[in-house]
Amino acid sequence: MRALIHDPEAPAGLRLDTAPDPVPGPGQVLVEVRATALNFGEVKYLAAQRQPGEVSGWDAAGVVVQAAADGSGPSVGSRVVTFGWSGGWGGLRVVDVDELAVVPESVDLGAASGLPVAGVTALRAVRRLGPVVGRRVLVTGASGGVGRFAVQLAARAGAWVVASVGSEARGEGLIELGAGEIVVGLDKVTDPVFGVLDNVGGQQLAQAFALLEEGGSAQAIGKASGEATTIDFEEARIRGFRTSIEPFFVGPKFGPDLAYLVDLLDKGQLDPQIGWRGDWSRASEAAKALLARKINGKAILDIT
Repeated sequence: MRALIHDPEAPAGLRLDTAPDPVPGPGQVLVEVRATALNFGEVKYLAAQRQPGEVSGWDAAGVVVQAAADGSGPSVGSRVVTFGWSGGWGGLRVVDVDELAVVPESVDLGAASGLPVAGVTALRAVRRLGPVVGRRVLVTGASGGVGRFAVQLAARAGAWVVASVGSEARGEGLIELGAGEIVVGLDKVTDPVFGVLDNVGGQQLAQAFALLEEGGSAQAIGKASGEATTIDFEEARIRGFRTSIEPFFVGPKFGPDLAYLVDLLDKGQLDPQIGWRGDWSRASEAAKALLARKINGKAILDIT
């Protein structure tokens, strides 16, 4: 099959070449990939996580060409969106049946391909905050893939969303997605928040943690800043009330949550926020733009 393989000498570490066809196990389907998404984390840490010649790729959508041998999962010809920690950047992908959802004909496969990691991460992180109806929720890195889904889903859950971005330009479109207010950084945020969905890490996560109100919590989702986070818990004790912070882990079995997000997409109640789309022969261009923060939302590659 054709595939985007990791080549340390190629631009952005990506080269369109050939790779062996994957072979599905009993509880897996074989999917002909039609579209895939690039995520900041998999691009930024590609060289650290992949050997030369390996096929990475977390998100992909396409059509089932071989059903699971054990009879589980969708039938041949079904349109699906899939998740896995590798293989999404190939023309064919093997995927466990509990890591996919069927996509109706009314939904574009390219739009669906951007849902798995960013969409499910945002959905599960919002859930970890607990009930947020009428409460202030801060989303940092709100202009990125996870951030833009988090703004929409937190607002949908009834929260007043404070969307933090790196520049005024990066905040474009966030009010339309449901943000109650947009801030550049956190220096001017003084009112407490019930929940934090942090995609930045470093000093900004420490600042966000200090904004939590009694009983509030923070989800440390990403580390786009590349910085380690230092939190003064003595300062937190002096404030005199309980708050919490935890590293977010998305977990397995994306299927049901993907089905929920696909349904929202189908009903026009979720915007996939595609900031860049092109043929997979332009993958290195997309990867460079993503790392340079020139893409708001998702980068989608069409597999041709």
